[in-house]
This record gives sequence, structure tokens and C-alpha cells, in this order.
Amino acid sequence: MEGRPVRESASELSEFALPIYANPLGNLLGGRIMHLVDLAAATAAMRHARGPVVTASVDYMTFLFPIQIGQLLTLRSSVNRVFRTSMEVGVKVLVEDLTTGEIRHTNSSYLTFVGLSPEGKPREIPQAIPETELEVHRWEQAGERRTQRLELRARILEREKERAGRKE
Repeated sequence: MEGRPVRESASELSEFALPIYANPLGNLLGGRIMHLVDLAAATAAMRHARGPVVTASVDYMTFLFPIQIGQLLTLRSSVNRVFRTSMEVGVKVLVEDLTTGEIRHTNSSYLTFVGLSPEGKPREIPQAIPETELEVHRWEQAGERRTQRLELRARILEREKERAGRKE
């Protein structure tokens, strides 16, 4: 299976922070940002896999500052690395105050997606080919994050196994 350059997965999504998504303080709901991050990441993942994908995990998300209603959000996403049937997608969220022109980075996230066959089973995905220094750096970091994710998953599964054993 031939790989695809990272640039072919690059996606951008923009949306205004609308009042319908305001929290009681008048800022954009964190859950709305999380939803948009998942959409942006899924777009890059599907663009790379050329088929259906599902979200398998989301690494932590830290909000650096509140987003005001009326500001413009732009989410940039691309596949960082492929691991046979799964892939890591990075998403960077920027917010622009259209009255001042100021653009700020509000948060970044890493999501893992699994490519699916027509039967809904995991399927092999073409490798992501990094072409720039930044893409190579992201590719390397994705491998380190994957190791951490798998270790965390193993610990969680072990705890669940122990809890299930105590209930019997």
C-alpha cells in the first residue's frame, strides 16, 4: 500500500463563536470547541484514509484562555502519523478578533482515529509521509505519544479487570 504525503490530509475549518454556544459567562462552551476539534480531526483522517474513520481517543485538552462570542475560530488539522489501522491527527485551534485583527492560539489536541472497512472492521491505512522538518518532528512525537497512550490503556484495562474480579 502506497503512502500519502501529510499535506494531502491538511484541513481547515472556520466558524464564528455564536451566542447559542455561550456559557453563562458569555464565552464559548468548551464542549463546542471539543466538538469542532473532533470534526476537524475527522476531516483530516478521512481525507488521508479515503474512507470512514472513528474517533478512538482524544488526548487531554487544555484551554489557554476563553473565546469570546463573536470571535472567529479556525481549526487546522493534519495526520501526524499512521500506525497500521490507526492514525494520530493533530489539531491547532486559533481564534481571531475580527475588530482588532489579533490572532491567538487557544489550544492544540491530538486525536487517534481508526480506519474502517465497509464491514465496519479496522482496516490498514496508507502511511503518512512527512516532507518538511516540522512534519518529521510531529511524526517522531506521535510515536512517543502512542507509547504513552498504550501504556495508559493497559493500566486502565488492568484496573477494570481487578474491579470486575472483586464484584464476582
